[in-house]
Amino acid sequence: MPIQSEPIGSIPRPQQLIDGVSKFQTGRIGQAELDELYEQALSDTIRRFEKTGSTVITDGEQTKPSFVTYPLAGFEKLAPGGVTIPFEDGHTRQLPVLTGGPFRYGTYAADYLARAQRHTDLPIKQAVIAPSALSLLYPADGVPGYVRKEFIDDLVAESAADIRRALDGGAASVQLDFTEGRLSLKLDPSKGLLRSFIDLNNRVLAQFSDAERQRIGVHTCPGGDQDSVHSLDVDYLELLPDLFRLAAGNFYLQLASETDQRRVLDIISRNVQADQRVFIGVTDPINPVVETPEQVRDRILVAAEYLPLDRMGTCDDCGFSPFGDDTSTSRDTAFAKIAARVEGTHLAAEALGV
Repeated sequence: MPIQSEPIGSIPRPQQLIDGVSKFQTGRIGQAELDELYEQALSDTIRRFEKTGSTVITDGEQTKPSFVTYPLAGFEKLAPGGVTIPFEDGHTRQLPVLTGGPFRYGTYAADYLARAQRHTDLPIKQAVIAPSALSLLYPADGVPGYVRKEFIDDLVAESAADIRRALDGGAASVQLDFTEGRLSLKLDPSKGLLRSFIDLNNRVLAQFSDAERQRIGVHTCPGGDQDSVHSLDVDYLELLPDLFRLAAGNFYLQLASETDQRRVLDIISRNVQADQRVFIGVTDPINPVVETPEQVRDRILVAAEYLPLDRMGTCDDCGFSPFGDDTSTSRDTAFAKIAARVEGTHLAAEALGV
């Protein structure tokens, strides 16, 4: 059996699309013109994915405003001024804040999946946001007439529906984006916040069968936006033992950008469960230098010293452009790195005789 290899999710949007979104927001173009730009970007993204030799692709999140806020499109009970996420280079991203209930998704990920399926016959992996990230929408001082427990119950139901719709819609796999996992340890070194996040996510995962959870994975990384991160300085040892308590079948783990990869692999090998597969990051989207297939191969050969081949795969460390306006990485660089991952994984499989 060959070593499985999958992308994480986002691909940098074409500048024409980024400009078009700005024009739409300021009333300079209409919905029809914007939709045409979306279709052009989506078609080109999938065509270029196919050329890399990828056997599993994504839609590049071309039509998502961001990996975290897509469910909020169409939901009106929000206001600016929510949780702020600081990145190492000084820039920030800020979530909105909930102003009323009940909480409902305005958009489900299956809508993006269906749009992408019109352009390819390849299996499509669908990324969804973890409920733990959206739990940050609830303000610390509460919402009048809508207590936090009610919000969490609604969030669990909506998150489960998001995953269910993607599975039923034919997604090859569904990936929960959980970048807030490592960040939570900066906010609360006691691990109380991290463990509450994991318990919340497990409430959602518990609504799926064992077989379904083998098609559900969790991605974690220290953030990746505008060539910067928010929590790479947090020791992986503080996250990984708790991370594998998540009742998911697949784990997509940033690794290429770690300085001591063997130490991380040792931690992974001692904590991963028998029914879990680990996809290790072998390309670093933040580093502008494109990895060679041989570099990718060698990273995999090291990982194979720690992980069983039948429960190991490869991925990129993070998405290449999780927020729609991020232009720090070019599309050409992103697809070159993906092609190197695919070819390097083939080289490693040959070297390992699988």
